[in-house]
Amino acid sequence: MTAIAIVGGGMLGETILAGLIRSGVSADHLVVVERRAERVVELRERHGVTAGSSAETVAAADTVFLVVKPQDMSAVLVDLAPHLRPDALVISLAAGITVDFIEARLAEGTPVVRVMPNTPAQVGQCMAVVSPGNNSNELHLGRAEALMGSVGRVVRQPEALMDAVTAVSGSGPAYVFFVVEAMIDAGVELGLSPEIATELVVQTVLGAATMLHETGEHPSVLRRQVTSPGGTTAAALRQFEELDVHGAFVRAMTAARDRSIELAAGG
Repeated sequence: MTAIAIVGGGMLGETILAGLIRSGVSADHLVVVERRAERVVELRERHGVTAGSSAETVAAADTVFLVVKPQDMSAVLVDLAPHLRPDALVISLAAGITVDFIEARLAEGTPVVRVMPNTPAQVGQCMAVVSPGNNSNELHLGRAEALMGSVGRVVRQPEALMDAVTAVSGSGPAYVFFVVEAMIDAGVELGLSPEIATELVVQTVLGAATMLHETGEHPSVLRRQVTSPGGTTAAALRQFEELDVHGAFVRAMTAARDRSIELAAGG
């Protein structure tokens, strides 16, 4: 097996690295490019991988993950381009960076796949969406899906929908955390201790998500099963309806989509 290179040794880069190792990829076949010397040492010691600060580290890799900040991508691509193998697959996890942007800075014909992951990758529950580039084929997409599968689930969508994907699943964990935070605060207001309120809410969210996943039922069906006419749940849901919580989510996620478009345009 030839090497897999991960360019960017931050939290997400290390998450991908650890996921690949858990899935059975040998540390001997993994290399990390990271500019911070102290981080290079950490990654070597923690995971037993080859790590360095030079772009030449990717020279033997047939797959190269780009896990860098969007604002750093142009400079990173300029450094990497002379060292990439002609047949290397480039998988970008950088938010807002288009396939065209990457392809324009690499050798003609370089296969590129764009990925939008999310932070539950840290616990093996990522929702990743992959989009093909102009030079990527079914084999390239399959490889990207298999590798990203080491940290969660993967689906395909055309790149034109990546801004919507960013708004739904890329930013989505923050919406869930916001709701959980509000539920915990409300529980404390109602007299529960912070510890008990947190345990009740977190397990409730976990249980509800598991029901959605395992039953395959539409959320409206499961919601109705919990809601007795004139009961406590109905009283709570009535407040959400009066406050137009549904509409607020639509507006918020539209704002996230629009900001993703602005960032992609350099705004």
